[in-house]
Amino acid sequence: MKIVFRWFGAGFDKITLEHIRQIPGISGVVTSLMDIPVGEVWPLERLKALQKQVEDAGLALEVIESVNIHEDIKLGVPTRDRYIEAYIQTMKHLSQIGVKVICYNFMPVLDWVRSELARPLPDGSNTMAYNHDYVMKIDPQMLSKAVGEQSNGYELPGWEPDRLKEMAATIAKYQTVTEEQYWQNIKYFLDAVIPWAEKYDVKLAIHPDDPPWPIFGLPRVINSRDNIRRFLELNNSPYNGITLCTGSLGSDRANDLPSLIREFAGEGRVHFAHVRNLKFESDKDFFESAHLSSCGSFDMFAIVKAFYDAKFCGYIRTDHGRMIWGETGRPGYGLYDRALGITYILGLWEAIDKIESY
Repeated sequence: MKIVFRWFGAGFDKITLEHIRQIPGISGVVTSLMDIPVGEVWPLERLKALQKQVEDAGLALEVIESVNIHEDIKLGVPTRDRYIEAYIQTMKHLSQIGVKVICYNFMPVLDWVRSELARPLPDGSNTMAYNHDYVMKIDPQMLSKAVGEQSNGYELPGWEPDRLKEMAATIAKYQTVTEEQYWQNIKYFLDAVIPWAEKYDVKLAIHPDDPPWPIFGLPRVINSRDNIRRFLELNNSPYNGITLCTGSLGSDRANDLPSLIREFAGEGRVHFAHVRNLKFESDKDFFESAHLSSCGSFDMFAIVKAFYDAKFCGYIRTDHGRMIWGETGRPGYGLYDRALGITYILGLWEAIDKIESY
């Protein structure tokens, strides 16, 4: 496996590449061009400059997160073909700078949803949290306003201003889209882009819905073992894969994370992994904890062992961390707690490897 770190780019992240380079075991960063509107082609010259910046810091740039899908593609409207062509051109440009995996999602309107971005914890740290009743009762625009007020001035992935200003109107468009139609829209996209992914040798890795249940009446379909299997069978190319996010899938207690990892990573269909822990407060209420098993509700040893047993050789990054030691910044994406998580995961992997070797 290769350990990578989410970095939002100069001007969008207070964490520097020099800081990331000092994390033991790190191989590269996962990044994107945050200022390119969804649906537009990512310019090759910008990508070459980004590649040089990362490589000059002694890091690799092999994973992009995310090249977002335009809502017209998700809705299945006639203009989708124009945006699919732009997506393919961006894939070509990314292949030209050595990118091997693109993480994306097919969540409508919103990506991840949380009710709090800085929940105080007893140890003095703070973290992101989800309260199901709060989210189910709040107006979407009010939720958008609350997220903006807690963002510390950062543009959050999945909550970009161009999305938020059209939120109500876009949600209304989905009211006439059935879940089956949504599946067909996913297949249309896959069938259009996967042949080019194969040509450019870039693997596509869809991120699960976060959380994995319907919100605001919008379809959420990448959320369970059976639905992941259905998604992969929409296009059987090995270039059509998933980002296995333990936090997103694990939010539903019915999802057996080690079993999912062994099945899909064992088939070579997990191209990227987000590994984090969370602590349940009820069936659907949780906060994002430290990565240590005893701090949350997941058995992190069992999760890492499942990746090991599946002979996973893809990319892993620690996901949403707490803000600790007085750090401030982009909610969920501080330096220190994610770096601790990396050290913990590498420690588990080393221990498993040595035990298996005896």
